[in-house]
Formats: sequence, structure tokens, C-alpha cells
Amino acid sequence: MKTPLRLLQLEDNTVDAELITATLIEGGIPCQSQLVDTRQAFLAALKAGRIDLILADYSIPGFDGMAALALARQHCPEVPFLFVSATIGEELAIDAMHQGATDYVLKQRLGRLVPSIQRALRELDDRAERQRAEEALRQSEKQFRQSQKMEAVGRLAGGIAHDFNNLLTVILGYSQVISTELGPQHPLRGKVDETLKAGERAATLIRQLLAFSRKQSLDPKVLSLNTAVTSLVSLLGRLIGTNIKLITTLDPTNGRLCADQAQLEQVLVNLVVNARDAMPNGGTLTIETAQVELTRSPVYHLTPLPPGPYVRLAVTDTGCGMDRKTQSHIFEPFFTTKGEGKGSGLGLSTVFGIVTQCGGAMDVTSRVGHGTRFDLYFPNVESDLFIPPATQSSGQPQRGTETILVVEDEPSVRTLVRDELRKLGYRVIEAKSGIEACLLATQQAGSLQLLLTDVVMPGMGGRELAQHLSAIKPDLRTLFMSGYMDDVGIMAGQEEGTSSFLQKPFTPEVLARAVRDLLDLQASSDKTGTPSSTSQPTSR
Repeated sequence: MKTPLRLLQLEDNTVDAELITATLIEGGIPCQSQLVDTRQAFLAALKAGRIDLILADYSIPGFDGMAALALARQHCPEVPFLFVSATIGEELAIDAMHQGATDYVLKQRLGRLVPSIQRALRELDDRAERQRAEEALRQSEKQFRQSQKMEAVGRLAGGIAHDFNNLLTVILGYSQVISTELGPQHPLRGKVDETLKAGERAATLIRQLLAFSRKQSLDPKVLSLNTAVTSLVSLLGRLIGTNIKLITTLDPTNGRLCADQAQLEQVLVNLVVNARDAMPNGGTLTIETAQVELTRSPVYHLTPLPPGPYVRLAVTDTGCGMDRKTQSHIFEPFFTTKGEGKGSGLGLSTVFGIVTQCGGAMDVTSRVGHGTRFDLYFPNVESDLFIPPATQSSGQPQRGTETILVVEDEPSVRTLVRDELRKLGYRVIEAKSGIEACLLATQQAGSLQLLLTDVVMPGMGGRELAQHLSAIKPDLRTLFMSGYMDDVGIMAGQEEGTSSFLQKPFTPEVLARAVRDLLDLQASSDKTGTPSSTSQPTSR
């Protein structure tokens, strides 16, 4: 054994006690023996709790072994209890075993003592290992349930966001149309502009829901985590105020990750604001970066992270902390412990969605009254990736005469898109479903230059439609539009330079630019004979 066995002996005969101890040492069981011979001393030793094994005589003047066994089961139920006695008979021994004794050994046959103790200790180790395995299983099941709950809430949030983005597309689109037609001096112009502002705020809220549900369109690049932190230090300092001390500890190895820069900044800002609100009377906020070798999946994840190198971003505060009940809800949309009007409840859910969409996961450590620490893990990136340059907008209405097939199952959105494109000179053919679009495209295949389609539609979705039409007209460009971008990417499998994506909600101006960019890309590739890469315009 690596350490001496902490032995409690209930024995009134010191000679027998010394013989028992010597037998154990000779048998390779080093021990530290505590000898007691009264009920009071035995109970005090039990309550002290530093015991690995109990050896008890059956007959003690004024105190018997069965009473000792009852006390031991009450105070130290996990500690093996062996009777070592000269007076115990077989019937009494069996009864003692039924009452919870581990074994019994006659003093006349101490040769059995060492094997009996070794067996008892092995059983104790096996029981402890089973308990550890059961606890690990419980924790795994808890994480799985948490993961399933977050996945379900994410799907709900994504569905809600998709429907609202259709509505916001109509609200923002027609508001912009009316604002333009009224002119700057019209008495109603101010009211229309306020409607536009309210729509933009609603769109921002929906983007946060999309971030949580991992259905947001991204512009990923290889970024330095240290650079991302240092570039925000000044802003973060203004956010937290003068009563909170900001400390940054950056890993000199300067780990890199692949992420959307704006969203990574949003993660940092949300965590810092959350920490600030947890320290109303001041405190310390620490931001750390590090490169780590991860051997387990963090607690908050949807897909378990494989072992390997990761970059870690840690944000720690000395604030009020959270209890376990609060921690179990912190990443749910609209959950907040702040007062009315002091938060939307989307800050941490947005962080969770962004981190997950980047292929990462999170750990949270918190104690009430001692503060909170968020550990964010992102896959470490070894090499740079090529990022195509974005197409610059001229700010002028983008006109054209090409033929465009518009496919949208939401009538109000379809009407808006059709009318705005016709204003710009385009010839527009419209369909309310993928099946109808296939029939129209077959008839108009020779004149079609662009397919503008929603992604999510009943029956036949936008991607399936695009694949079908590409067989009819291989050079057809496709502009997908949706309230969210599918996790695997809706343009997967599309020939490079033939498709782009338009995030709902969008304004007529953004729609015009996206259509023109893709058509101009077609014209450019026709001249050179090779398709070039395309940007993915999104609404602002």
C-alpha cells in the first residue's frame, strides 16, 4: 500500500491489539492504529472521520460489538467493519454480516486476517470506482440533456427568426420605398423614417436570435485572438467604467482561430457587459488568452469537441456570481436576472450561438459572492485562408434589363421583390413554389439569366430548385435569399461564382446591389471564360 492504513481498533486487550497490528504489518499492510475500548471513545473516533478500516472485538465490557457495528453504519457506512474476536460463534457471525459487517476473523486463526482485509479493501476500491463511473455517467447525461434542450430552443428560435425576417423584409422594404417617394420635405417623412429605424432595431434582435440558433450568415476569416482583444481594449474600458479594473493577460504564442470578426467582437462585448452588470459596486475584470491542449469536451456544447489544440478566451469577474439554478438557464434566449428594461436576455445566448457556429464550446465556473469565469474554446488554426475581396457598392441604384425568375412562397415578400426589380428595368417572372418555378423555367430557359429564390419553401426548397434548373440551363446564376443560412451552407456543391446569398431582412437598395453584382459577375466570366469568386452581400 502506498500510504499507511488508518485503522480503528475496538479492543480492551492491549496484547491482542498489538498482535493484530503486528500481523497486519508482517502481511504487508502498514497501518496507523488508533486503539479505543469504550463507547464514548469509539463514537468520537467515528465522528472525527479519518478512518480506513474498523476492527472490533465482539465482547467489550460495558459495550458490545453489535452496538459498535450499528454506530459505524450510522456514521461511517462506507468504511469496512471486521469483527476480530475469540468469542463470536457462527450464528452470531452470520447475523453480524446481515447487519452490515464486512467479515469476521477468529483470534485463534489470525492467518485469515490479512487476506480478509485485502479483499475488503479491494471491494471498497471497486465500489468507489463504480460510484465514480456512475457519477461520470450522470454528468454525461446531464450534459446531453442540456445539449438537447439548447438544440431544441435553438431550432425554435431559428424558426421564429425566419418568419419574422419575412415580415421585416416587407416592413423595411416598403418603408424605404415610401420614404424615397415622399421626399425629404414631406410632413410624413419623419414618421416613415422612424418606422425604418424601428424595423432595423427589430432586425438586430432577430440577428441575435439567429446567432443563438447558429443560423446566421458569417464572413469567417483567420484571426489573431490577441489582436481581437487588444483592438477592443479601449472600447471595453469605456463600457465598464472607472470603478472596474480591467486586466488583460495575453498568451505570447498568439493563437489563431477562424471566425467572423464582427461576431467575435460581439462575443467579447457581450461577456464584458455581462461581467460589468455583475459588479455594480466595482471589482476586477480579467481577459485571458491561451493555447491549450483539450482532452475533454467542455460542459456547454452541442457537438462534443475532439481532443487537440484549441485557443481559449477566458473572461473572469469578481461579481455576485450565480447559483446552480441560474447557471442552468443562462444560455436560453430571453432569460435574464436583470431588472425590467435592463437587458433583452439575448446576450449570453448570442455568445453561445456564435461560439458553437465557430466549432467551439464553453465552460462556466461561478460561485455566489465570488464571481464568474467564462472559458471559450475555439479550434486552433495553423495556416491562413484565402478570403476573396468584397465587392464595393457605388451607392447608386443598380438597373438592368435581364430576365429574373423570382421564387418566394411568402406573397408579400414576392410582390415587393417583383415590383422593385421591375422598377429597375428587369423583366421578372414570378412563382410561388419550386414546382411552379420548374414549369416556368422550362418555358423560359432561353431568356433566363438569374434565379432569385427563397431557401426554405414547402415541397421543393431553393437548393433543390437550383440544382434542377442548372441541368436545364448550366450558366444560370442563383441568388439565394433566406431568414437564415443553413449550417452546412446552402451553396455547397454549387459551381464557384454561380451563386450568392442575400440575408433577410433586406432593403430594396441591398436587393438591387446583390442582383447586379451577380449578373455583372456572369458578364465578367463570360468575357474571360472563367468564373471568378463572388462575395456574399448581406443587409446592414
